[in-house]
Amino acid sequence: MQTMEMNKRAVLLLKEWDPFQTGEDGYDSEITNVVTELQRVDHPTDLAKRIREVYEHSYEIWIPLEKCMDISYKLLAVKYEAKSIV
Repeated sequence: MQTMEMNKRAVLLLKEWDPFQTGEDGYDSEITNVVTELQRVDHPTDLAKRIREVYEHSYEIWIPLEKCMDISYKLLAVKYEAKSIV
C-alpha cells in the first residue's frame, strides 16, 4: 500500500470517528493535522495524545484518552499495513 492510499484510509477512519457528532465533514483541518502526525508518530499513546490535543484545540472540548486510543490503534494498523510491517 502506498502512502497516498494509507492517507485516504486514515481520512476515512477519522471521518467515521466523529467524536463530537458534527457530521463527517466537520473535521477537515483536524483530520489533516492528525494524518500529518500519523506520518511521524509510531506509538499508540503518543498518537492518541496528539489526536486529543488537535481536536481539543479546535473545539475546546476534552476527549477521554481511551476514545483517542481506539482511533489511534486503527490508524497505526493502517500505517503498519502500508509499510508492510504487519
